[in-house]
Amino acid sequence: MKLTKFLMGAAMGLALASPAFADVKFGSLYPISGPLALLGEESARGLELAVDEVNAAGGIKGEKIVLERGDAVDNNQATGEARRLISLVGVKAIFGTYSSARVIAASQVSELAGVPYFELGAVADEVTGRGLTYLFRTNPTAANMGKDSIEMLANAIAPGLGKDPKDLKIGIIYEDSSYGTSVAGHQDANAKANGLNVVLKSGYPANTVDMSSLVLELREKGVDVVLQTSYQNDSVLFLQQSNEAGYKPLAIIGGGGGYSMQPTADAVGHDVIEGVYDVDFTQFEVNHDATPGLDKFVEAYKAKYGTDPRSGHSLNNYVGAKVVLEALNAGEGFEPDQIVAAVKAIDVADGTTAAGYGVKFGENNQNERASMMGMQWQDGKLVTVYPESAAVTDMRFGK
Repeated sequence: MKLTKFLMGAAMGLALASPAFADVKFGSLYPISGPLALLGEESARGLELAVDEVNAAGGIKGEKIVLERGDAVDNNQATGEARRLISLVGVKAIFGTYSSARVIAASQVSELAGVPYFELGAVADEVTGRGLTYLFRTNPTAANMGKDSIEMLANAIAPGLGKDPKDLKIGIIYEDSSYGTSVAGHQDANAKANGLNVVLKSGYPANTVDMSSLVLELREKGVDVVLQTSYQNDSVLFLQQSNEAGYKPLAIIGGGGGYSMQPTADAVGHDVIEGVYDVDFTQFEVNHDATPGLDKFVEAYKAKYGTDPRSGHSLNNYVGAKVVLEALNAGEGFEPDQIVAAVKAIDVADGTTAAGYGVKFGENNQNERASMMGMQWQDGKLVTVYPESAAVTDMRFGK
């Protein structure tokens, strides 16, 4: 009996004297099934790579990060999964979510629970426009995409075509969720502010199975430049049906989504997507002097997943997550107010991350240093062509 008491006392003393290493749990909330799964999964991979890197370096404050996955297949499930991750799993924060509609729904739950939510990829204005206390966004926004689309058209594409941008007829088409609606609104406003001629602005459901009537309307209105904000399936559908109808505008400018994905080019054919433009997060064919660490990211991606990255969504989720996790490691702990204080202190300069842009949270907890780039599909690859400082080649005009 005395020996037993001695051993118990010794064990308790050792436990009190030793540091308590444990796991810290974070939620990974993305659409990993359903129609948004391809881009959702690609985005989640970026978060996973950031966690792998931080864990390999010792974790956060000596604790290993464990990601608990949730599937935001639709808005209702996004809400339900957020509740599960917070109430049942006990995550200290949630990272996600790619889809604007999904994060808008899920972050209402986290805000009420006082749990920080880090959005790494959704662009709609409403994500940060609600003024939430615990939601932070690291990535560029719909405002960036709308402004940069029109600037690239006016300053580079139109002159390259030998056209005055004001003489071009512009058609803006978009999937009608928060994502597409936000981007299209900014494109329309920026075009009109610059005196450009928008002759059509039309939304459609992202799950549409036929865009032939929209293609016909664009052609009947004589649209020279199409700006489409879309997910993957509707990007493929529009490009295929435009090609089948023989509709060949002077330029097509995608707003990220499916236009940034190699599977889109493979699905429609490299000859069909040749010359198509895209404005989105940083991609991989870019001036690496402006994106330090990009090569290392690509190597890690290939080693973990056995393939090249499918789009820049993984890269930008990786960059945002890595910056946040490093800030938490420098912070005071994992209580909500401690996490908020740690990320509000982030001050990462432009030109020092693998995505090129820096991180500093400003109004409504939006990263005020986030920015986008302009790309073009050339010879089956998405290459950066705008701005000049990030470009790896010149724009091509005419197929």
